[in-house]
Amino acid sequence: MNNDIERILYSQEEIATACERLGKEITNDYQDKTPVVVSVLSGAVFITTDVLRQMDVYTQLAFIDVSSYNGGTASSGKVRLVTDITQDVADRDVLIIEDIVDTGRTLKYIIDLLKQRHAKSVRVCTLLDKPTGRVLEVKADYVGFEVPDEFVVGYGLDYKGEYRNLPYVGVLKPKIYLDK
Repeated sequence: MNNDIERILYSQEEIATACERLGKEITNDYQDKTPVVVSVLSGAVFITTDVLRQMDVYTQLAFIDVSSYNGGTASSGKVRLVTDITQDVADRDVLIIEDIVDTGRTLKYIIDLLKQRHAKSVRVCTLLDKPTGRVLEVKADYVGFEVPDEFVVGYGLDYKGEYRNLPYVGVLKPKIYLDK
């Protein structure tokens, strides 16, 4: 897998430092609250666990699975709910944790869904923010890194289901996804 990476953008150590910073920021903002943390499957599992371990507040954890990429390198433009959360979020503070905010379609879908369910508040934490890819206006409240407009994998991010387990975030060599 490492041979498929053009260059490392964020090392394991840099990601750990970012998760610690995000956990502290979230702890500060959620004192005396018990947010429902909604982790977006499958990519956000890594950042969710690492940020949660840095948070010093009570939380409840939920998982949601939505898809707009269908295994490719670009969003299909259509978001579909694969697995819904089971928690009732009415009158609850909700923190969505994402691996990357790119076009904004997935995130807007989830935010709108939670607001329709009368969440008291909805905030967003993401490891990576790619504003150059934005199609819909959405903003993360907590951002690990702003990422350039390149196809990145690792630390939860994938290409066709692979590379999620890399401990860093790297740029995938274009020959990997252009030749297939």
